[in-house]
Amino acid sequence: MYFRQFSIAAFVSVIASGVWYYRGTPVQQGDPANSPTSAPKLQPSAESLKDPPWPARRSGKVFPYPDFTGPPVDDESFYERDLATSGPITKSAEVQSNPQHSMLTPEEATQKLRRLDESYQVKRGRGVLRYDVVQLPSNNPIEDDHAEKLVQTSKFLSGPGDDATSDWMFWSVFDGHAGWTTSAKLRQVLISFVARQLHLIYMGAKGSSPNLSPGPLPSSAQIDAAIKLGFLKCDHEIVHESILKAQKANTKSAAANLLSPALSGSCALLSFYDSRTKDLRVACTGDSRAVLGRRGADGVWTAQPLSEDQTGGTPSEMARLRVEHPGEPNVVAHGRILGGLEPSRAFGDASYKWSRDVQEMVKKNWFGRTPVALLKTPPYVTAEPIVTTTKMMPEKGDFVVLATDGLWEMLTNEEVVGLVGKWLEHNPLNSSTAVTSRSSTWTQSLLGGRGSGKSRTETSLPVTRPQSESGKGGQRDTIRQQQWNIQGGDERFVVEDKNAATHLVRNALGGRDRDMVCGLLTLPSPYSRRDDLTVEVIFFGEEEEKPGGDVVPNIEASAPGLAKPKL
Repeated sequence: MYFRQFSIAAFVSVIASGVWYYRGTPVQQGDPANSPTSAPKLQPSAESLKDPPWPARRSGKVFPYPDFTGPPVDDESFYERDLATSGPITKSAEVQSNPQHSMLTPEEATQKLRRLDESYQVKRGRGVLRYDVVQLPSNNPIEDDHAEKLVQTSKFLSGPGDDATSDWMFWSVFDGHAGWTTSAKLRQVLISFVARQLHLIYMGAKGSSPNLSPGPLPSSAQIDAAIKLGFLKCDHEIVHESILKAQKANTKSAAANLLSPALSGSCALLSFYDSRTKDLRVACTGDSRAVLGRRGADGVWTAQPLSEDQTGGTPSEMARLRVEHPGEPNVVAHGRILGGLEPSRAFGDASYKWSRDVQEMVKKNWFGRTPVALLKTPPYVTAEPIVTTTKMMPEKGDFVVLATDGLWEMLTNEEVVGLVGKWLEHNPLNSSTAVTSRSSTWTQSLLGGRGSGKSRTETSLPVTRPQSESGKGGQRDTIRQQQWNIQGGDERFVVEDKNAATHLVRNALGGRDRDMVCGLLTLPSPYSRRDDLTVEVIFFGEEEEKPGGDVVPNIEASAPGLAKPKL
């Protein structure tokens, strides 16, 4: 393996070891299924993308946050206009030392599956026990990416009469396309862009109190709007500020550095959890997906989608685009934007956002493609996410799966949740995630589980199946199951991995059918018949609170040398 470097303008991470966040009153939902929040749609202008004045900004003075677990953040750092630096964005790439195409053995296939898996134990007793991550490239280098961050907040973030601290935990996956640079950029900067907007709106709600005492908090709609604005400002920097900087530099090499993240594209799925409120917010731009697994009293799990796929084939997205671009019948053609791009929301993808004049200028002065003939009223693609809020139940042993669309092309929501439930039977994390009694659980579920209408066997996944197609929650079909002619039911699945994310990927590629697993892993890029895969599994549960606890690598579920100590 080597590190392929592409010297492009990378953003400074505004937050070095941590940042201040806020919490708010969650959206109350009567239906267990999540729906997008009802906050008004953002209509950003160039002026609105500038940082507003803030009365508590005091000539760069660092506010005294005595309970902050990391180095203090100078408030001026939230207002730096130039967020670019010359540091390169890197991406690991696989070197084919033996170019001949020989069939992988099952042992070699397992090594390849586990080469990029990581697992971390969260020893803080604040609702999260562990999270597992894995990546499996199809492209070389992989066009997916991911980022995680945990921050302990100050008592100052509490509401009136409340002086407890909180953990804010962020997880994100990025599904790149037409190159790897956009997703790599998002890995470096998106959480920080969102953090800055949260900081602004939180401090705005607090006002300029000199003693920084707990006070009013932003509303749930304001929090969602801040997250959306963080996404939009990040994309504005990638797509539009890069043009201004390239014009100022006036060299082709600078243009190559600056414009690469704009010319490629990436979907983004970001979630964060507030340990005090137990609220999990999921912000989705594109067709990556988040799904919640929640267990009932009988040990059977239910799958609850926390996001909706946003593509040219999604009815709500098709309707939105046709309203925004009247008189353009081909704004969506064959389930794709202008007949080309499948995600209807994404970062980068400047060819769907720049005007025709700008695209012609880029092509003439530097390099680029001829604008598509259907381009009339850009932008056609937006980075604005849809945000949902869910109240987590650590006492029930909830878990959440975040994954790029490569996983969802091969497994349904219910299969993914059932597979993690089956994995937990073999790998209990603690008493809140363990199956109390396998025999009693299966005795109950032999009666059919919750609404399944069928008896279960030892090979069945412990999950409730939807009764009709309407239960799919707007999600797309598992096209790879059809393409690969996958037969059989739950008996095709196995439990062989200590990392839950790796466990999902193995079963997505064939599970018990080792010949298929080996075959799909043998085919190299660009011939592999699958997408890049990035999967995160976050486990919630109850443990005694441990102030100052760490996030530590779980060695037995991580590739050697890959997982690093955090916090």
